[in-house]
This record gives sequence, C-alpha cells and structure tokens, in this order.
Amino acid sequence: MEGAKARSIWVEPYHFHYYSAGCTTHPPILFLHGFMGNCHEFDEAIATLSQQFYCVAVDLPGHGNSAVTSDLNYSMKHTAAGLIRFLDVLQIKQCCLVGYSMGGRLALYLTLHFPQYFLKVVLESASPGLKTQAEQRQRKQRDLELAFQLKTDFPAFLENWYSQPLFAEIKAHPTFNTVFARRLQNNPFTLAKSLQYLGTGCQPSLWQALNQNTVPVLLIVGERDQKFVEINTEMAAQCRFFSLEIIDRCGHTIHLENPDRFTQKVLSFLLSNSLTAKR
Repeated sequence: MEGAKARSIWVEPYHFHYYSAGCTTHPPILFLHGFMGNCHEFDEAIATLSQQFYCVAVDLPGHGNSAVTSDLNYSMKHTAAGLIRFLDVLQIKQCCLVGYSMGGRLALYLTLHFPQYFLKVVLESASPGLKTQAEQRQRKQRDLELAFQLKTDFPAFLENWYSQPLFAEIKAHPTFNTVFARRLQNNPFTLAKSLQYLGTGCQPSLWQALNQNTVPVLLIVGERDQKFVEINTEMAAQCRFFSLEIIDRCGHTIHLENPDRFTQKVLSFLLSNSLTAKR
C-alpha cells in the first residue's frame, strides 16, 4: 500500500510485525485480524481510513511474521497484555480499535480489561466466547482436533474450513482465490498453537462483563451469518454502549465481501463525534 511502512518491534515475549499507514498526527486505529489472517487483512479499508486516521495493523501471535517465545503466551490474557505494551512502545495512549472474528474476540477482551486505552471499538463478526464450562470443554477438544488436522495437511484443512456455512459468501466471492492463497502463506504449526491457546474453547467467557463496558462499540455482522446475528443481537441488548449494524447480502467476512460498505460504516461510526486521542 502506498505510504505504508512495515516494521517489527520486540515487546518481550513477542516479536510483533506490523505496518502503519497515514499521518502520525491523526487519531490512531489498531487493527486486529482474524484466524489465519495477517496485518494486511484490512488493506482495502485502511486505504480509505488512512486519509483521516493513523492506521496500525499487526500480525497476531502465530500469524504472518510475528513470533512468540512460548506456548503460554498465545493465550488471550497474555496476548492482550502484549498488545498493550506494544501500544506503549508506539507511545499511543489512546486509540480506536477494529477487530475481526478472532481479532474481534481479542478486541472485546482488550476493551473490557483496558478501557482507558480505547476511544471507540468496532467488532466485526465477533463474540464474547462461550457461556458455560461444558461448552468450553467441548469446543477446546474440537480446537485440539482441528489443530492436529491443520498440522497434518494444511491445504486440506483450509478447504474444510471454508466449507463451513458462515464462509459461503466469501467462498463464492471473486477474491476468494486470493484470500485462500494468502492464508496458505502462514505457518501451519504456529497457526495450530494459536488455535489451541487463543481459540474460542480457551477464551474466558466475557458475557457477564458486557454490562460493565463504557466504551462506544459498533457491532457489525452480515445478515447471512445467522449464528453471529443472534450472538450480536444478544450482545447489543446487554449494554447501552453497544450499537448493532447488520449488513445485507453479507456473511462472516464483511470487510472482504463488501469492503466499501464496511469502510463506510466504520468511518461513520468513528467520526460520529470528534476524537481527540492522547499520544
């Protein structure tokens, strides 16, 4: 992307690779991609948003060119703490936050545990995790099975992954082959660790904490992603600081299926009131 700068920062125990775009004097936005994505997940949105914001997109642990020193540090708790130190190193005291799917779950955790850092938050196709320990145990076992499949035959895993109903829209999209090829650039062994330790099964349930949130949050879901429409409708009812946008003719990956509409919704939300971020 024109004007974008790729860099790496060592924030023990993480080696974060990221790129930035836009003027550093503009309000910053931190972007968190989904499972098997990387820092370029939101390139099309950033091309527009960087005209008015300083955009920072990071490779999460196990993805892209970021690295982590131990398995424990793939967990949501440790990854969130690492990202806060990452912001501190960049001297970003406050920013907006955009997260998709796995990155959205992580963004919600950050919002609830470090609210002083975030002015506004956009969660795309995200959830607060599972409600019961029984659901978590079942999902954790499923994530372990998927992690084994991922390490055994990565291309076959990808084919099966995108056969899920929630990805029907992106699989039929003209850009799908490009998306698929980009996913294959990841390391299947570090992806497996991310799935094992940062997957939904290991995520602490955030449902009970939603009503404590005081940060404005925009929930974005696709109308054809019925599971997440239901989850996000329930989320929106839990907290007056949540607003919900259901995007028609879209599934789970709105930012790829209809990037212009996604960007317009994000921009409208972020500019709805003036932002004065501390740097």
